[in-house]
Amino acid sequence: MTTATARALIRGIADDALVLAKRPLTAGVRLADTARFGDDKWDLTPAVHQQHQQALSLNFLTLPAQFRHTAKEFFFALLRHNHPDGQPELSIITIRGRFSQLKEFFRWADQRGVTALSALTLEDFEAYRAFIDATRRSLLNKSNKRGTVRQLWVYRTKLTGDTLTVDPYIVWDDPTTYGNRGRTRRGSGENATDRIPEEVLGPLLTWALRWVEDFAEDILRGLKDWQEARSAPLFKGTVNGETPHERLLTVLARYRREGRPLPRTTYGPTAVKVPVTVNLKQLAREARVHVSTLNKQPEHRQLIDATVNELGLDDTTYLRTPVRGTLGGQPWLPAMRWDSTENYARLLQAACYIVIAYLSGMRDSEVKHMKRGCLSIWRDEEDRPVRYRITSHAFKGEGTPEGVEATWIVNASVAKAIKILEALQPAEQAFLFAVPPSSRAHPKTKANPAQTSGTTRRNLAYFIEWTNSYCARLGRPDGIPDVNERPWNLLTRQFRRTLAWCIARQPGGTIAGAIQYRHHSIQMFEGYAGTSTSGFRPEVEAEEAIARGEKLGDIILSPSPQRLAGPAAEEAEARLAALESEVQFLGKVITDDKRLARHMNRHDPHIYPGKFVTCVYNPDRALCRRGDSDGPSLADCQPFKCRNVALTAENADAFLAWLQRLERALANGVILAPYVRDRMEQRRAELSEFLDANNIPTSTTKETVR
Repeated sequence: MTTATARALIRGIADDALVLAKRPLTAGVRLADTARFGDDKWDLTPAVHQQHQQALSLNFLTLPAQFRHTAKEFFFALLRHNHPDGQPELSIITIRGRFSQLKEFFRWADQRGVTALSALTLEDFEAYRAFIDATRRSLLNKSNKRGTVRQLWVYRTKLTGDTLTVDPYIVWDDPTTYGNRGRTRRGSGENATDRIPEEVLGPLLTWALRWVEDFAEDILRGLKDWQEARSAPLFKGTVNGETPHERLLTVLARYRREGRPLPRTTYGPTAVKVPVTVNLKQLAREARVHVSTLNKQPEHRQLIDATVNELGLDDTTYLRTPVRGTLGGQPWLPAMRWDSTENYARLLQAACYIVIAYLSGMRDSEVKHMKRGCLSIWRDEEDRPVRYRITSHAFKGEGTPEGVEATWIVNASVAKAIKILEALQPAEQAFLFAVPPSSRAHPKTKANPAQTSGTTRRNLAYFIEWTNSYCARLGRPDGIPDVNERPWNLLTRQFRRTLAWCIARQPGGTIAGAIQYRHHSIQMFEGYAGTSTSGFRPEVEAEEAIARGEKLGDIILSPSPQRLAGPAAEEAEARLAALESEVQFLGKVITDDKRLARHMNRHDPHIYPGKFVTCVYNPDRALCRRGDSDGPSLADCQPFKCRNVALTAENADAFLAWLQRLERALANGVILAPYVRDRMEQRRAELSEFLDANNIPTSTTKETVR
């Protein structure tokens, strides 16, 4: 019997067992070339299909030696889908996250002097919980860390050597640990994400749209000029009949003609190799000569020094690209700095990300998988754009790591951002969110085809930093404000979460050009992820349920003796009483959104507050959506006829304001066409009759009513 065979019998898993054998691999990867059980480091990247993900691996040498073999068996079971009954299959990314969580636990145990998992006691697990609770992490993060450790107990039958002998759940008693998640979280993890505060969202989207609508053309032209200047060939001798000396004279004459100072070097003092600070490199580019030709030949230096004495030096080196975009009637930049070209491209890409991620509802992975040609436009008979459609790849909830093709309906601003991204990337680059070629980080070797989420977060933070610095320099009051005296930490998942909230709440005011959230939601719902089971609508509906719960809480806690009027008022009161008995409203409303959403899901009274009516929904008598049990369409409400109508004080005020507008218009009836006047008089009569029938005084002033 060989040594390797003996080890395999003891361990139960052969050293040459392929850890990714049950995983679909990316194109061009051979299974035989992937990681094996006996390796100290397992490269998981061949099984990662999302192009924006970083390289992933499990390095077992980073674990204390006494736990390495058990860790290998545990992660081998996860990767090969060798799960105990009831345990779900996990993605590569999730498995990598669990490795980090277990590494923290193993290192803690090692520092505690634990030499084997079997030696851990309930007292040890109580101490680990205290250790985790003392850290500054979210409750969900702490729960996930404990849950990962508990998986060592859940998977104990898959481990042939050292394993836990007690279930840590006995002392943790945490129903959200892994293995019990399905009963509590209902797959709604994204709703735990903080939304972008309204005071941040408004100026953030405004500035992003400025870059897309007003600044982008300048940036794209500047990048083209910058790349052409950098890539232009340099010559030592005569070209097209012109010597280097003559070409330099031509360049200097142009500076004199324009009255423009010579460019100053952008290098630090230690990099300057000449006694003057003129940017010889830039002059050499413009004259198409080698910088050594200008630096070493005295006659060239004399010409340059004389021109410096005549015209002076600029404060830096600028592109010659004219700035045409304006802000407040003035050019948004006096000129574009040569050494800021990389930053301009970075900021433009960040602005496009903000516009696309927020106004489409796409996830980060879906945005990052957009490719050149992903935008299609439906036009009418007169060739006017009617619908803009994006085709990309969806991963979450699709049941396959490769993802599926999906489509989104977007607006014109998103379409323009996509066209800008296509112009920002070279023709051979398929992915729109690849690192721009102007970036110093542009890969010279094989790297992620699309930016990682971490890179995007850094670019978003830089976008806020640049915007606020720009506003401070120009004395503008419209910067992006801090939250709790710190810049808001933008995360990629916050955009989708915030859009769902804004559609559900439809906040007042205008955000970046009066976006109509209702129209926007209908537009997206018509075409969002037609092939995707993880669409955007359920998240909006969840936000709408939370908003509705808060409004119903206000009604329940109203001190008014008669909270509701209208034909369905009695039934509404009964439903609200039932909701109040099931849900405890502390203060104004339940302040925990997740808890409120859970209560609304369990005890939904199917009461829908609106501007003019509060619908007590009964599908069998609804006039807006007869026979449909999904809920009312308040935009199609027929309040004078429907028996589902109840009225709050706010509803009554809205009707009274409408009546006042009608009366003011009829008071100037001489300017109304007879048909229009007749229709308005009918509507006033119907409205007055409706208000009288529901005991709402029809005084001409709201102050009298109150």
